[in-house]
Amino acid sequence: MIIFESLALLRPYWLLTLPILILILRFTKSKDMLLGDWPRAIEAPLLSAILKRQQVSYEPSRNGALYWSIGLIALALSGPATKLTERNLFHNLEVTALLLDVSQAENLSRVASAAQAILSESEARQIGLILFAGEAYLACPLTDDTSALEALIFAVDNKTVPEGGSRPDKALSLVRDLLREAQSFSGDIVLISDGAGLNSNAYELAATLSREGHKLHTLFISSGIDAKSSTNKSRANMQVLASSGAGIMKDSFTANEIVAAINRKGIGHITHDPRSALEWTDYGRYLLLCAALPLLLYCRRGAL
Repeated sequence: MIIFESLALLRPYWLLTLPILILILRFTKSKDMLLGDWPRAIEAPLLSAILKRQQVSYEPSRNGALYWSIGLIALALSGPATKLTERNLFHNLEVTALLLDVSQAENLSRVASAAQAILSESEARQIGLILFAGEAYLACPLTDDTSALEALIFAVDNKTVPEGGSRPDKALSLVRDLLREAQSFSGDIVLISDGAGLNSNAYELAATLSREGHKLHTLFISSGIDAKSSTNKSRANMQVLASSGAGIMKDSFTANEIVAAINRKGIGHITHDPRSALEWTDYGRYLLLCAALPLLLYCRRGAL
């Protein structure tokens, strides 16, 4: 796909066939070949008189209509398109899901600040919110109302999820169901946590999400009550989780780097993913109808 702002060619490789077809036509002209080089060696009135005397019917071929038709067909097959203005119809194609660990009261302000940093740079993406501690709950389905989400995030406390403990694997399972129901093929998941409760099931779910086309990023919240060795282990576990989900791990105060990674991925998928053609209106079929007119005129003259 080649994109020029709001215009694009969905299948530009078809244009490569155009010079090849023209060359083939130039060297396989039918009626001009019957007289060889005589049309160039003899003046046209004299050639016409000789052919008339010999009762030979001849008319120099005019392939302009055929060339126009071939050009329009090649252009039609290349997929000229314009971008749909109803972009919101395809919001579910790329979404962001925030998974917030609310199990530790002393971490809530840093969790909320990191989530707010993601929201402020979300652009036109839809965002969903999942809160988890000992259980995971969908706090907000996919929406583009970031202001409402920000208000909800800063209203969360350690009693919002009554079940104690930390089960990020349950949050990952829930977000997988959310993305599947939304039919999203390119979701970005950001898990914000201190790394507590990570287990083999969480790593397996992260790998599954990656295979399904999503990316799992992690933001590490350093808990003040943990010893240094425990903090290092938790950070390493968050790194393993992000690697399993084909994402990156950053500390909570560098959430902007996660945002940059999400935006870069969005640009890349628009260029390379064939499903991005859903965002464009292909006018190739109409050009094929236009190509039929000169082709019919050419056939009517009996030039084939």
